[in-house]
Amino acid sequence: MTDRQALYLLRAASALLATATAWPAAFAADRSADWPAYGGAPGGGQYSAAQQITRDNVAQLKPLWTFRTGELGEGLARPGKLTFESNAILAEGRLYVTTALNKVFALDPLTGRELWQHDAAPGRGRFSELAARGVSSWVDTAAGATAATCRQRIFFGTLDARLVALDGATGKPCEAFGAQGAVDLNAGIRLRGRGDYLVTSPPAIAGDVVIVGSAVGDNRAAELEEGVVRGFDARSGRQLWAWDPIPRRGTPPPKDWTAAQAQRTGAANAWAPMAVDPARGLVYVPTGSASPDFYGGERLGDNRDANSLVALRAATGEVVWRQQLVHHDLWDYDVAAQPVVADVVVGGRLRSAVLQATKTGMLFIFDRETGEPLIPVHERPVPRSDVPGEQASPTQPFVDPPYLFVRTGPVTEAQAWGLTPLDRYLCKRKIAPLRSEGIFTPPSLKGTIAWPSWAGGVNWGGIAFDPVRQRVVIATMELPMVVTLVPRVPVDTLKPMADSGQFKGSEFARMEGTPYGMRREPLLSPLGVPCTAPPWGKLLAIDLAEGRRLWERPLGTTAEKAPIALELGMPFMGGPVATAGGLVFMAGATDQRFRAFDGDSGKVLWETRLPAGGNATPSIFEVGGRQIVVLAVGGHGGLGSKRGDHVMAFALP
Repeated sequence: MTDRQALYLLRAASALLATATAWPAAFAADRSADWPAYGGAPGGGQYSAAQQITRDNVAQLKPLWTFRTGELGEGLARPGKLTFESNAILAEGRLYVTTALNKVFALDPLTGRELWQHDAAPGRGRFSELAARGVSSWVDTAAGATAATCRQRIFFGTLDARLVALDGATGKPCEAFGAQGAVDLNAGIRLRGRGDYLVTSPPAIAGDVVIVGSAVGDNRAAELEEGVVRGFDARSGRQLWAWDPIPRRGTPPPKDWTAAQAQRTGAANAWAPMAVDPARGLVYVPTGSASPDFYGGERLGDNRDANSLVALRAATGEVVWRQQLVHHDLWDYDVAAQPVVADVVVGGRLRSAVLQATKTGMLFIFDRETGEPLIPVHERPVPRSDVPGEQASPTQPFVDPPYLFVRTGPVTEAQAWGLTPLDRYLCKRKIAPLRSEGIFTPPSLKGTIAWPSWAGGVNWGGIAFDPVRQRVVIATMELPMVVTLVPRVPVDTLKPMADSGQFKGSEFARMEGTPYGMRREPLLSPLGVPCTAPPWGKLLAIDLAEGRRLWERPLGTTAEKAPIALELGMPFMGGPVATAGGLVFMAGATDQRFRAFDGDSGKVLWETRLPAGGNATPSIFEVGGRQIVVLAVGGHGGLGSKRGDHVMAFALP
């Protein structure tokens, strides 16, 4: 047998195993390709086994129906933060979608007709985020009759931190769950500010356990809300376990945490979607940075379990293994993407793996059971901090190309980019006084260039994995930002700076409990374009079996932002989906286009202009003999894309 023949057999075996283990509910007799959970499956992956739409016929794709939610942000305290990030799920024959303000709809997937709606909106107060990425479905196998009340339950978290359970058939609260259908997640949490402790991603479902994390408003202080992950009984709402990524009990190793500081430090929360391995009873939890993001003098050490991928026993919350992907985070490099549970061919062997993409522009691959790295991970020296009181980690984890897929070097004056010579010259002047020594250059008092930055790499949009072709498709950003630490001790210079009016495009944060405040802004030319060369957003594919990059292309044009549509690769929010038909679907960019790409080459095969920003991850499924592609089209406040309230479905004529 030749090496190529062996590789073909391994890929075929991988596809069969992935089909058997990752999507058991998606292959019922009457549903060949559901989308039963966020990301397409309990283990994520953003892959559809539907293959009616192919490279040969995708150009015929047309709108099938449009549903309007009516949510446009009227009356909000901070309407500019509104998003529509929902990844719709198809379960028990119904399509479920949620708005940022926690209004949930059940729709007929073939027609878009509303079946029911439930408004769980927490009011129009101030919230640190206005986002909701989806809901989760659970079926009570002990409930007996198919029509039994709350046999199927829809679970989701809210902006005021409630875990809600609805009857999937009617939308009415499941009264036996918690208190009249909801559990108050604020209970037992050290709350610092109203509207700053919330839930933005759907809970994970593992057997009869509902697992939920939280979002925490960043950079207000060192002592913020705890990032506790909790498991609840799906029938009663009783809390079964709680796991805190910051070790507040006992004495952890000195290099990880200082015990007294661990008691005060907040966050390290799991705000991104989690993934579940049902067969092994494990939940994979991506965690964020400990508070505050940009100064760690009040949380010395590696800050173990922050910025990590942690495998928990779903029934008990016990830690099975952990891998920290950023030590002592000083850059807001949360692990933001959903992990992907998959059977992959690595180094010529079929392995049970979990894939984790990061904001640092890296793809890590670990053994699902042990956490052993399946591709080499190197600890490499990184720059030291020059800020009094700070102790940056001397090394950080790196992987090699193609699994490292962003530019990580310093930003120099010679690299300044602009649309005109004057633009480039003014960018050079901006870059000159700033500190930039590569991806892990610590924040400084004179200003540090963060690149790919907290808005770069892979965010909540996640990655797509094609188990048949052993292909990972990644949408990634490289946006230069500047972060500056501003002394507040002994004299507070942050407030005068913020009040001066000289920094209109900047964000300020006090970081109470530390000697410094923070100012951050994008590194832009006077024309409003990044001072580094494009692409600023790109789509790429990696062949895992062969360990090589297949293709790479800019994602998005300057359409909607400039008179000429240049394909420079634009900022985006959302993620890709791969299909068995050999396609990759992706929207998300600021040009308001929804595209289908050839998975083998990256060539655009179909595109359509959307009525608003399509800043979500598509859902793709088969129902009634038709393959349907659904996308939330509502814009994104942080990206500045056009606002809307559309849920759009596309299909072949």
